[in-house]
Amino acid sequence: MPFADELIGAQTVRALTAALRTAVPRARLPRLRAAETALAPLALRERSDLVRDALLADLPGDYASFAQTVRAAAAGAPSFTGWLIWPVTSAVAAKAIGEGGVEAFDDALALLAELTPRLTSEFALRALLNQDLGRALDAIGPWTRSESADVRRLASEGTRPLLPWAVRVPGVLADPKATLPILDALYRDESEYVRRSVANHLNDISRRDPDLVVATAAAWMAAPDANTERVVRHGLRTLVKQGHPGALALLGFTSAHLDVTGPLLTSGTVAIGETLSFTGSVRNLGQEPARLVIDYVVHHLKANGTLTGKTFKLTTRTVEPGETYELSRAHSFRVLTTRRYHPGQHAVELQVNGVRSGRAEFMLVAAEGGG
Repeated sequence: MPFADELIGAQTVRALTAALRTAVPRARLPRLRAAETALAPLALRERSDLVRDALLADLPGDYASFAQTVRAAAAGAPSFTGWLIWPVTSAVAAKAIGEGGVEAFDDALALLAELTPRLTSEFALRALLNQDLGRALDAIGPWTRSESADVRRLASEGTRPLLPWAVRVPGVLADPKATLPILDALYRDESEYVRRSVANHLNDISRRDPDLVVATAAAWMAAPDANTERVVRHGLRTLVKQGHPGALALLGFTSAHLDVTGPLLTSGTVAIGETLSFTGSVRNLGQEPARLVIDYVVHHLKANGTLTGKTFKLTTRTVEPGETYELSRAHSFRVLTTRRYHPGQHAVELQVNGVRSGRAEFMLVAAEGGG
């Protein structure tokens, strides 16, 4: 399986070049040919940008002729699909913005919707949102009623506030309500592919406006279908980890009379690359069944000597009156590219229905041999 940066490589450029030649046989495409050997040192988005710029340089002219060439390549070349679509859709957006005018802008949105089933147009859509947010959202709204699940997903995914790998849209970040009509139209979509995007979009908004998200989720739960609870649960996951009372209550995790023991560590020292094991228990002292979301928080030592907590999911369960749930977990400190570990004192806590308890400290030490 290729690394992310390799998803757009020389073979991608060759496939794009061949596809374009079905539409414009006499085009020399020198910048695209040169791009084949210039990609190696670049990250994925930089590679997409390089191919986009080469495409724009090799196909001069107005937006209409550019869009015609793209549509002809899409119609005539089976290879016009996959990761080459990212730079192509980015070029479509850039060409429309550079030309100006509502005709090019609106057609670029339509062309992105046409191309999105071939990979996704979500990254290119950001440029058009930044250019004219209101006009773009007006055009995107009807996508929620498209027969294509890919287009319906594009409506949600392309407008996400915190879409990975994508440029930010300040207008969406500043107004969390701006994209709610899209989510309201799609949360009961027949496609899990679309519903998953809706949940991720809702989770993005929760990082900016938690109360708005809880209110939105509550409205959905008042008019649910068989999948709504799952969508809401996934959309509220960050708020649940943060112990947000409204999110917990909406999902049925109310306050309970509990006796929480632990975490009890099997060792006070763990080496980087190894695992920290701990146990604990939760006893329901109340007279009613207790619906519990049980997490744990690892407090990692940062380079500046402070600790920062990260919450990890442990389990969700109902504990009957008088019942004790025994828990255990082995938490890995294997080396990841997304986290750097610093030897020193760390800590772990249990978190039950948003309430933390039982902080236990331990020493994280360098791996044997200094790795």
